[in-house]
Amino acid sequence: MINLLFKSRLLLVSLIFSLIVNTLQAQQQEKSITNLSLTWIGVNSSFRISNKWGIIADANYRSNQFFKSDYNSIVRAGISYWVTNDVTLQAGYAHQWTPSKTIGWHTIANENRLYQQVLVASKVGRVSISNRLRNEERWQEKIVADTKTQDFIFTNRIRYQIMFVVPLTKMLYFPSFVLSDEVMLQMGKTIVYNTFDQNRAYIGLRETFSKQINCDVGYIISDQQKSTGYQYERDHAFRVFIFYNLDVRKKG
Repeated sequence: MINLLFKSRLLLVSLIFSLIVNTLQAQQQEKSITNLSLTWIGVNSSFRISNKWGIIADANYRSNQFFKSDYNSIVRAGISYWVTNDVTLQAGYAHQWTPSKTIGWHTIANENRLYQQVLVASKVGRVSISNRLRNEERWQEKIVADTKTQDFIFTNRIRYQIMFVVPLTKMLYFPSFVLSDEVMLQMGKTIVYNTFDQNRAYIGLRETFSKQINCDVGYIISDQQKSTGYQYERDHAFRVFIFYNLDVRKKG
């Protein structure tokens, strides 16, 4: 596990170096930012079926403004392996549907995605901290003139997220404060000026309804760099996530 984390950190350092070089190259053009308002709804479930193994299933939907039009949708399924109660490995598959953002185009682009991740949970006092490192292999469908080309562009993306959950009181069912940030770096033959893919910062509240169900409600801001290097999309999203965690291990 230590060797895996060390290699991951070396990879992140090399990607960050590439990011700095590409950013300097892209600065020849004036930075342009397009702001969007989104609504993001997600259902995330986890089922622990033994001391070591479990399965997950997620579904996420994002719309422009308040369900005015589709932004994208994604479903994800995977297998979890508990190294310890605080360290979890996961691998799986995700599929994303993305409508065209070009006015007058209607073709939906598909994306197939494999992913592997390690999640490390810890606590400092009453504050819960999670560190997640995820690697994704992505096959994004290429659309030309509102027509499917049957061609897919391959890229690899590294994502690192840190999250803090801070109870506001000692009362079990009183909301907790949630703060997280996730940075995403990518690589591939088509990646020239945007090794930095995006950064997502989130602030919200978590309400626990039972041992199995809790819900996050809050605001997320995402800055995504486009392939030109100087164009950015800034998403302001109202996000609602429902988490369902079921432990079906046989009690000894």
